[in-house]
Amino acid sequence: MLRFSALLCAFLSLSLISVANAQTRPSVVQPEFIATYPHDEAAFTQGLSISEGLLLESTGQYGQSTLRRVELETGEVIQSVDLPAEIFGEGSVRLGDEIFVLSWMSQRGFIYDAASFELIDEFSYPGQGWGLTADGQHLIMSDGSHELRFLDPQSLTLERTLEVNIQGRPVRLLNELEWIDGSIWANIWQSDTIVRINPQNGEIDLILDLRSAVPEALRGSRDAVLNGIAYDADTGRIFITGKLWPVLHEIRLPQSAE
Repeated sequence: MLRFSALLCAFLSLSLISVANAQTRPSVVQPEFIATYPHDEAAFTQGLSISEGLLLESTGQYGQSTLRRVELETGEVIQSVDLPAEIFGEGSVRLGDEIFVLSWMSQRGFIYDAASFELIDEFSYPGQGWGLTADGQHLIMSDGSHELRFLDPQSLTLERTLEVNIQGRPVRLLNELEWIDGSIWANIWQSDTIVRINPQNGEIDLILDLRSAVPEALRGSRDAVLNGIAYDADTGRIFITGKLWPVLHEIRLPQSAE
């Protein structure tokens, strides 16, 4: 109960939610930490996923944004391409033989060949780009609001939006996304939490308390925040990191939350 109250206070301080009905509260859990791996502490992580056993990571900052393929256990960057210098890179995801990468405020997206990282095409969208994932049929995009956009990956047109909520109250600042076992997981910007979202109705049914994951030297930093969720569908392993973090954690949910 105390842990739930503390997490809600953190959310409220960000003007994210207001919760009144205790009967429909989402569960709050502290995941188990399985292993810790090195991560490039210069990487301003904006997108994270796993493809063929390797990390796909997109990073931000003007003049420093990249798409990279990273050895999971060593943190070694084995393939990388720079985004245009005027672009602040954001979320990314692989779908089929293509990797889609968003930008923050430029309203430009980029499509790369998944093997060569050759730029294939660009696309545009209104508003800001934050996080990106895919459910196998759609690209799912966040823009910092409480809404997620579902895009057709061929035409890149908007098919529907999803309002993310707790008990009908909107939850804003949705950032990096990951599709895990039929649910959408999302970082909440500048919080030490990840939420699990029902893709049908937008309701949050689980909150992960990850305060203990934040490196001691980075606690309280405005920039070096928790951001990055990667799921290996072949093994069921889940990984998390943050912007400018020197570590990548492998985590596992308690059985009660699976």
